[in-house]
Amino acid sequence: MPGRAGFLRNFYRLGVRMMTLTWNFQNELGFPNRKEVLSEGRVRTVADTERGLTETGVRFVKEMERLGMIVDISHLNDAGIWDVFRCTKNPFVASHSNARAVASHPRNLTDEMIRSLSERGGVMGINYYAHFLRDFKEGEAVVSRISHMVEHMKHIRKVGGIQCIGLGSDFDGIAGELEMKDASGLGMLADAMWEAGFTSGEIEAVFFGNVLRVYRDVL
Repeated sequence: MPGRAGFLRNFYRLGVRMMTLTWNFQNELGFPNRKEVLSEGRVRTVADTERGLTETGVRFVKEMERLGMIVDISHLNDAGIWDVFRCTKNPFVASHSNARAVASHPRNLTDEMIRSLSERGGVMGINYYAHFLRDFKEGEAVVSRISHMVEHMKHIRKVGGIQCIGLGSDFDGIAGELEMKDASGLGMLADAMWEAGFTSGEIEAVFFGNVLRVYRDVL
């Protein structure tokens, strides 16, 4: 039978300690942001502030918190994200989401979300997908650049503090041209952060310290 919390507890017994609530489609727990088909056939994603978590979604999130599982709000729509804030007390994460003020895609978090996530003790992981990093102009080469990642970090640090930034990558789910093609390029990211004025302590916090803190707090 779908929607049974017993399935969630079985996953916990099998070792699952973090779960994303949605992907790109509606499910029993909630909704992603809406997709609109434009007149020329292109599809764009728009923020959905109306359809939040379902009753099953609220029940599952509360059970995750009771068990000690980390809730992941990446891919969840705006209304659902705020529902997670309302029905939980513990830190949670946006495992691979950027700042919407820097790149306007609705998969990214608003400043209010970033601030609230930081106040909760949560972390958001920088996503390396080009379209979540920058609003590209017509004819501009669409490339995921390390400098774009650093711009998001600078903004998030200003809004929520260094303590809420981690690395999400999304290497297994993104396509396109990447300046940092795999984890072997992380040294380039550390160098770029240093050159942008991040301290060694801040770089360590982003690379592992902040996420490790959430793991310890929740798990």
